[in-house]
Amino acid sequence: MRWKRTIQLLDVHCEGEIGKVAIGGVPKIPGNSIAEQLHWLNTDPKGQELRRFLVLEPRGAPIGSVNLLLPAKHPEADAGFIILQPDQAHASSGSNSICVTTALLESGIVEMKEPETIVTLDTAAGLVRATATCRGGRCEKVRLTMVPSFVHELDVGLDTPQWGRIKLDLCYGGIFYALVDVGQIGLKIEKANAAALVHAGMVIKEAINRAMTVVHPEIPAISGVAYVMFRDIDADGAIRTCTTMWPGRADRSPCGTGNSANLATLHARGKAKVGDIFKSRSIIGSEFEVGLQAETEVAGKPAIIPTITGRGFTFGLSQVALDPFDPMAEGFAMTDVWGPSAGDI
Repeated sequence: MRWKRTIQLLDVHCEGEIGKVAIGGVPKIPGNSIAEQLHWLNTDPKGQELRRFLVLEPRGAPIGSVNLLLPAKHPEADAGFIILQPDQAHASSGSNSICVTTALLESGIVEMKEPETIVTLDTAAGLVRATATCRGGRCEKVRLTMVPSFVHELDVGLDTPQWGRIKLDLCYGGIFYALVDVGQIGLKIEKANAAALVHAGMVIKEAINRAMTVVHPEIPAISGVAYVMFRDIDADGAIRTCTTMWPGRADRSPCGTGNSANLATLHARGKAKVGDIFKSRSIIGSEFEVGLQAETEVAGKPAIIPTITGRGFTFGLSQVALDPFDPMAEGFAMTDVWGPSAGDI
């Protein structure tokens, strides 16, 4: 075989959400910081080519992400990483941080210490501290201390042709979210409604990004609403979530950055205080523990430090390769599998 490129992937999922970790063969990514590397991946043709190679067909699939494991740029970090998805490279993710931490420890890239190992991750959004509970050579669970999360604007009105005028919260939890109470679109967060929720999320995301511009006040590489997260409250008080992801799928996990953003709204409305812990449940029933660790500020704005606790599981090891004669090197997506928005890829 005469392959042009090979990348080794450790297969991991966090509470059902796949976050493969590229542990070998990752090419050098230009940039003096992870944020600069994120910008390169999203703007340089070679960066976009790498992303498409890993996440689109025939090598990739619509479900899950691929995490590029990178040398840390920050002196306090053990490793850096960037999340690759069909639309772009993303700065931060709770479920993917748990996948990366699990991969680092169970592969031996970072030495596992029992009963607890602390791993510091360098992301484009800042440092994420992962405290892993370890036993018998296994990473049992991971508690993340997330980057500062804050409210951009509460109760934003948005006119839609399908549901009339709805209200949403624009918040940052490592990336920007539009948070929508699901009852406004006449649905419940359950598996049978996944396709309808995703369709609604894509419509709302496009409309809000067309109507408003959001940019992180300190990290210009992070801009625009990345996801729409629908939310509800279960009978036992748990926060039920469904994060909708381009071009047309639902996050299987409760969503770490989304819950961080939502926690900022609860704090801003006086419904959460330092020390509070909430349960968050995904569309498939998997759970995160969400905590409010501290209050802080970002560029003069009130902000919080959230914690997210969940589990990661390794389930395979694979290698993807590029045949230099392969006419489908750039990858492709079809609407039959990826959803209606796949036509824009």
